[in-house]
Amino acid sequence: MSRATRVLVGGVGVLASLTLAACGGDDEDGGGGAEQLDLVIGVTAPLTGDFSDFGPPGAKAAELAGEQLTETIEEAGLDDTVELIVEDSQSDPVAVVQAARGLVGQGASCLVGAWTSAETIPLGESVALPEQVLMISPGSTSNEVREIDDPDGFVNRTTPPDLFQAPTLASYIAEQLGGAQGRVLNLGVRNDAYGTGFADSFVEAWEKAGGEIGEQVVYDPTQPNYDTEAAQIASGDPDAWVIIEFPDTYAKVGPALARTGSWDPARSFAPDGLASSSVPDDVGREATDGMVGSTVGTPEGSEAGERFFELYEGFAPQDVEPQTYATRAFDATILCYLAAVAAGSTDGAEMAAELIEITNPPGEKLTWLQLDQAVEALQAGEDIDFDGASGPIEMDELGDATGGVYDIWRFKGGEYEVFDETPIVKKVE
Repeated sequence: MSRATRVLVGGVGVLASLTLAACGGDDEDGGGGAEQLDLVIGVTAPLTGDFSDFGPPGAKAAELAGEQLTETIEEAGLDDTVELIVEDSQSDPVAVVQAARGLVGQGASCLVGAWTSAETIPLGESVALPEQVLMISPGSTSNEVREIDDPDGFVNRTTPPDLFQAPTLASYIAEQLGGAQGRVLNLGVRNDAYGTGFADSFVEAWEKAGGEIGEQVVYDPTQPNYDTEAAQIASGDPDAWVIIEFPDTYAKVGPALARTGSWDPARSFAPDGLASSSVPDDVGREATDGMVGSTVGTPEGSEAGERFFELYEGFAPQDVEPQTYATRAFDATILCYLAAVAAGSTDGAEMAAELIEITNPPGEKLTWLQLDQAVEALQAGEDIDFDGASGPIEMDELGDATGGVYDIWRFKGGEYEVFDETPIVKKVE
């Protein structure tokens, strides 16, 4: 199934344009001037497929960002236009490239996507780089994305890579087990860029802390049955398990683990791929209750984060609840426009040259709640340090977010809940 929509003000998906009143410039130094910017933002969201728990909330968040841009731009009496077009990536590496090429053909010079690492790598290599369009992924975390040959900075992410999340989760598990020294973990790993990439970083962090790995079972996420793999994952009575999965595949892997009789979800941990409120209902409590994990979060008490969730709740469609990466999709969409304003251009290469600087010191610290001030400063050629709904972004030299916190979540009583947060454990390569 493929979906293409152009979004009206207010987030209603129809075949019409989202036209935002704004103004930009065309200054060699970026910002300033008064030439009109006509920006098309393409969103490649996984509305169907293995990662579809996260696509509709992400698309909704991007549309909410469009509304916030609208309000800011209209209040300033400016003259730019921004068009937001959503396409279904189908959670598929081939489909996302086809969708993105279609978006570029419709004039998109900034792409919000992809959500999975298996999609992001071909999207970057086959579309963003050769077409020279700016790309900001709100969800892919694999370290393999950092290996893309991208000297001009077209491929970027508003979510931190697994070289941060894996050590953070390893540190948290060590705390729960009274230390990593001599503790044995078994791993179940989906065989794709996300699964094996996270596993590599996690194993390195765990063994460096003195822990051991018993079984590390890597399997094809398209298999019809996982009984054999589940038996191997459950074997050996480890101290705990780490399951690196996405919701649709875990709907088969989880019950297979439960059937072994020797695996316990309450002794199991997972990273962000399973951080979805739909998992307990879709998979069953016997394969979820007690499981604890990490995911990208929003700093507790953050006004920018709290306001985002307030607006999201009242934004259509109201039955689409926020999930992991929603704030990151919102931020990526806002950054597309801010990069254009900073560049005084909607050219992908010129926008890419401005993006990282916008998210870092020096410069005036501004959140998305001060979007009008951010636009005004960038038009004047001034530096800003922009924080989004997700908190500090602080992209590094490869365009990866390094700021913020990780939420600690659990499945309890058939529900998904966030109950703690932890600072990012940063690893310097």
